[in-house]
Amino acid sequence: MLEKHRENEVHVDKVEQGPTSSIAFGLERIGLIAVRAPIVSCIILLVLIIGAVFGIHRIKIDDSLSQLFRSNSREFHQYEEVTKKFPAEEFDVLVVVEGKNLLARNNLEKLRDFVTDLQLVEGTRGLVSLFSARQAPAPGKLPAALFPGELPEGAAYDKFIETVKANEIIRGKLLSEDGTLALIVLSLDPEVVASSKLTKTVGDIRALMKEDLGETGLSVQLSGVPVMQLEIRNAVERDGLTYNILGILAGCVIAIIFFRKISFMVVAAFPPMIAILLALGALGWANFNLNMFLNVMTPLIMVISFSDSMQLTFAARDRLIAGQDKFTAFKNAVLVVGPACVLTHGTAGISFIALQFSDSDLIRKFGEAGLAATIIALVAVLSLVPVFGVLLVRNEKVFATKFQSADAGVQALRNFCYWIAVRMVGRPGLFSLIAVVFVASLGVVYANLQPRYRLADQVPDKRQAVAASNRLDAKLTGANPVNVLIQFPKGESLYSPETLQTIADVHATVEKAAGVGNVWSVETLRRWLAEKAGSGDVATLKEYVSLIPEHLVRRFIDADQDAVVVAGRVPDIDSSELLPVVDKLDAELDAVRKKHPGYEVAVTGLAAIAARNSAGMIEKLNRGLTVEFALVAIFIGLAFRSWVVMFACILPGIFPVVMSGTVLWAMGEGLQFASVVALTVSFGLGLSATIHFLNRLRLESKPGVGSALAVERATVLVGPALILTTLVLACGLVVTVFSDLPSLRLFGWLSAFSMVSALVADLFILRPTAMWLINLHARLQGPDKPAI
Repeated sequence: MLEKHRENEVHVDKVEQGPTSSIAFGLERIGLIAVRAPIVSCIILLVLIIGAVFGIHRIKIDDSLSQLFRSNSREFHQYEEVTKKFPAEEFDVLVVVEGKNLLARNNLEKLRDFVTDLQLVEGTRGLVSLFSARQAPAPGKLPAALFPGELPEGAAYDKFIETVKANEIIRGKLLSEDGTLALIVLSLDPEVVASSKLTKTVGDIRALMKEDLGETGLSVQLSGVPVMQLEIRNAVERDGLTYNILGILAGCVIAIIFFRKISFMVVAAFPPMIAILLALGALGWANFNLNMFLNVMTPLIMVISFSDSMQLTFAARDRLIAGQDKFTAFKNAVLVVGPACVLTHGTAGISFIALQFSDSDLIRKFGEAGLAATIIALVAVLSLVPVFGVLLVRNEKVFATKFQSADAGVQALRNFCYWIAVRMVGRPGLFSLIAVVFVASLGVVYANLQPRYRLADQVPDKRQAVAASNRLDAKLTGANPVNVLIQFPKGESLYSPETLQTIADVHATVEKAAGVGNVWSVETLRRWLAEKAGSGDVATLKEYVSLIPEHLVRRFIDADQDAVVVAGRVPDIDSSELLPVVDKLDAELDAVRKKHPGYEVAVTGLAAIAARNSAGMIEKLNRGLTVEFALVAIFIGLAFRSWVVMFACILPGIFPVVMSGTVLWAMGEGLQFASVVALTVSFGLGLSATIHFLNRLRLESKPGVGSALAVERATVLVGPALILTTLVLACGLVVTVFSDLPSLRLFGWLSAFSMVSALVADLFILRPTAMWLINLHARLQGPDKPAI
């Protein structure tokens, strides 16, 4: 076996005389430009790195919870219009206070002190709590506060608490039915939420929580859009640092273990690192915002570039061991391996282009950023590997002599690859049939995956916001708003009888809707006045509205008084469960629309947008992945100018996707945004191993060389680099398991699993399939016509 390996190593001198047509149409030669003047190239590189550093500082973080559904659709524009007219929900911090002794006299006093102190926090516009409740107003007098300045004691206090728990304004809305959970809604200044001041404001709130309620034994947690955005912002910043450090370390450690020379570690690992820096800098200068998807760009660039960097380094290393000088070795490595590098980046680019068919602006931006990063990574790797090799490799003859006799790590991998190749080419027809049946079976399982979406999956789940939202789901029917927007026709005012009746009908419909609770609107106030004050006339309602703080009025009535919102709450459940609730509510509102023609009544809110759009968007991405299978296969077949290659790459390309989908199915998971994007990108990246093997097989398939021997040689020469790069790629992606963001954790481990699955497919599916197709081609076209 060792003799055959040595024959393969010497054979590298001859393969350059093989096929003259490049599968990359000569684009690989851009890698030879920089090596002609390596010192000048390094000076230019230094300038680019300095520019990239400044570009990275320009990157801002997009922490909007609605970013996934940002699109040009009518529903999203309507949602944006509602958030402009009624902006409170976007700026509300929800303080959830819970405990069995919540309404104990001492705890209630401290809770009131806490609410008072919250109003003094910088950036606060106002708040709503159970202490905001008022008694029924006496005619001609301002309504008195429900809570007196001095709380009663003894039996009087117990009676007072029963009155509080029965208050229609706060019961089930700001205080749970059992009196164990209170909700404080703190409205922040929009400028604070959009700036770095949010960190200090939330920090001040947490400090007050500890100072005022620390000794009460009550549980206090924060939720709401600003807190979720801050937690996303912090997670994105923290994860970016983690990915950079761990991904780079993984590449360096594996490279140094197998190359056993610092210079080769630098040649293999530094170009991907620089590609990361240059790509992120370019994204910064292009005004891309960092978000939950773009945050994974660092390991993705590492994945894209490290695979080809390792292939180039391995190829040059083999040529150095065979006795070539460093200039010739790295030049030939670019000419032989470079075409495959161009093609692998091309397939990755197609994967990112496929994301442009999504309805989500966020996913399309991710695709644009990925495509730009792919191009930058290709140029960086093709140029920097030979430049660093020429500058850093010393004493080629000493190196060749040393590693010709002592290359245990790489030799062990080659022995393993040879062992597999011999067995796979032994019975190619049988193994190909088994592969077809196995992949088809996995495909059936994959087809049964259902779309899934939950807001909690987009927010750090190891922080307070999700836990607090879960408590609101359990005690106050939910934390996620579903709003019904009512826009008045021209000539109708807020206080006209027709308008008030429309609001009342919508309010009643939302209250009766299954799955929706905690309903608020102008009708809530009108009912309370009619019941408690005995006056439901318009004048009293108008007077009372004028007494309510401005920030509270704007929650339900827009500034121009030509639209109102009926606000409800729903729990954070999967979109497949929420969609029937939203659709049923919308259908039930048809009766109101017919009764009050001219009034526009629309169900909106982030929860409604997510329920309506998420399943369709995920299914569309999944269909795009199916189309991508065909496009990539055709693209590779055209590049190789071979139908054998086109069909050979289909099964190993599909296998990682359907295998990963089967794992999701076995875990009881569905297709989420993160998983379908991971599979889309991983399909393109996973074909890297396939392309490099087919490129090597093309060079080995020469007259007089049997197809079995060509497959064995290609496997031995390419296999070790494929195995090492898969290890690095998997390590670079799996570091996302340290993220607090569930969507990124899913993206990371699923992508890593897909990479490993791609290696398995390359070793155990591609070899026999390619062998069987080559034999079929020989029977159809004759042995003299090359199949690849």
